[in-house]
Amino acid sequence: MRIHSLQHVEFEDLANIESWAREKGHSVAKTLLCRNEKLPSPNEFDWLIVMGGPMNVYEEEQYPWLIQEKKIIREAIAENKFVLGICLGAQLIADVLGARVPKNAHKEIGWHSVYLTEPGKRSSVFSVLPDTFIAFHWHGDTFELPVGATWIAKSEGCVNQAFEYDGHVFGLQFHLESSEESIHRLVDHCGHELTEGKYIQTKEKILKRGIYLQQIEKLIIRLLDQIEHEAGRRWEDAC
Repeated sequence: MRIHSLQHVEFEDLANIESWAREKGHSVAKTLLCRNEKLPSPNEFDWLIVMGGPMNVYEEEQYPWLIQEKKIIREAIAENKFVLGICLGAQLIADVLGARVPKNAHKEIGWHSVYLTEPGKRSSVFSVLPDTFIAFHWHGDTFELPVGATWIAKSEGCVNQAFEYDGHVFGLQFHLESSEESIHRLVDHCGHELTEGKYIQTKEKILKRGIYLQQIEKLIIRLLDQIEHEAGRRWEDAC
């Protein structure tokens, strides 16, 4: 399978997703948008993964490449490619599908519990996750559910934590792909956001949760395996 990632900044990459893809024998390519690299066309990938970043979906004047990025996401969805968005990536997908992306009531930064909804527990993809699990979070905005999307998960600090659309498009507000290295990079580059807040943890608390790193690595592998399985099943049905 040909996987292509849209990466917004140098310090937020595929992390453990890339390790999984390499082990599975999938090809991995990326577009680094902060360098104004050329975006792919949909015929160049089977699976598009849209990563996180400190910018917001509505900052097109400051980040003009957002306009073309939204266009390729829209085309990928229309051509039935598998699309996974993480944090900002999920917000971009929601925006493309016509949903609002407003400020969340609280910033959510650190290790917080995520709860599957009843539809999430029945999802052919997300049902491989526990009903409740700890995930890593770093966001101030949130997405509203696009029309036709299924509400998959929630947290105490953010109602919409995941959605599924048309069986091949998935949005995660939380991070399961994070590695120890990628979290250190986030803290180094965005540590100014670690202010007082109900759902904002300290740098020390964020970096001392090594046990959670092992857990989310297992969860992202489960989730990616299941998406891969669903992709294979769809392609078989199409043939």
